Amino acid sequence: MADAGIGRVLQPRIDPDFREQLLSSMYHIKASNPGKDDTITIAVCSGLLGLTAMLLVYAWCNYNYRPIRAKNLTWTTLIYCATVLWFIGNLVTNNHVRIVGVWSNCKLWVLWLRVFFVYVFATMTIVRFYALDRVFNQKKPFTRRSSLISGAIILSFNVAYCLVNQLISSSLTLEYVPDLEACKITMAFRIAAVSVQWLLWGACGVLIFRLRNIQSSFNEFRESVAIFLVIIGLLTETSVTNLHYEYYVFEKKRRIQKTYVDVVASVLVIWLFIGYPVYKSIFDRRNYEQMWLERLAKDGPGNTYNINSNPQGTTAYAKMDENLDSGFNNSHLNYEGNGINSAYVNNHRPFGDPDPFNIESEMSAHVPFNDNLLPMALRNNMHNPLLNSPSLFAASYMDSSSDGRHVL
Repeated sequence: MADAGIGRVLQPRIDPDFREQLLSSMYHIKASNPGKDDTITIAVCSGLLGLTAMLLVYAWCNYNYRPIRAKNLTWTTLIYCATVLWFIGNLVTNNHVRIVGVWSNCKLWVLWLRVFFVYVFATMTIVRFYALDRVFNQKKPFTRRSSLISGAIILSFNVAYCLVNQLISSSLTLEYVPDLEACKITMAFRIAAVSVQWLLWGACGVLIFRLRNIQSSFNEFRESVAIFLVIIGLLTETSVTNLHYEYYVFEKKRRIQKTYVDVVASVLVIWLFIGYPVYKSIFDRRNYEQMWLERLAKDGPGNTYNINSNPQGTTAYAKMDENLDSGFNNSHLNYEGNGINSAYVNNHRPFGDPDPFNIESEMSAHVPFNDNLLPMALRNNMHNPLLNSPSLFAASYMDSSSDGRHVL
């Protein structure tokens, strides 16, 4: 086994001109070895990913800016990480490097990086939309526990799929062909991989349809439709390229086109998630937040989220675990009176001092808005919250207080 591994690393390289002629004659295409254009493609795509990383870093540095805080940066960052690893897998899958030495482990690069993280990208996006559906349609909280369970399901599904393909004979899935310095991917493997992608994004489409009545300050539905259209375009291109142009990886123009489409589409999804609030925070920071807060109050759970402000019930922003909400069963938001009614409020008041870590404290003086009308995760005064709110926007940032409640 050791000798075989050494032999793979030290295998002699095929003459580039002979390889092009051999591939051209075998598959009746105009084959081309990885070259300068492939290097440029790698550099440009790396630049796009780097620019997106800067976007995320800026968003995290301005996390206290409430329109950004509402965008669930944790999941968006994880989606970005999946995009980067997907791109690394594309280097081998799309033949942008000479597949020799460490690059010749086809199942590692094609299956566990390219395919695995394409699925992770899709399933993480599904969970993000499911969280919106759970909060706004099902009227249930999306807590840290829900987030961890969703992550475990994602990991289990994707690992199981790739593990099955790892254990199946390479001749039925994908294998390395030393004489061609190429990964041979069977048509059955291509059809299965593409079909699973359509299945995943079809489920995503169902969730987006369920979000059609959400027209709020967070732009959930419009953002979701834009993302879905981008992905449908990507899936269509992927299906045509993999199933009709079986040997596209040997043709320079087609493989470069495929990599650009993958990177641009995946990066565009992330920019659609958080690009607009980041742009506004740079060029129209105070005015946009003021407008955003006013629109949020105007939307209100009563009309935007179709939630009835029943004095005997709870809203999606006030909903808690059934075992932990005994002190808040009568809490509700009074939007008509521009305030909060709660038995708990009578003997529990928030601190008046601003959060010492809140970079928006200076701006807040210019924003005449009652923070108590906001979802918990979007308030600037976070010391002693009036209401618990395990919603989508607070899911990843809640801890247990001394009395057992989940607070930010």
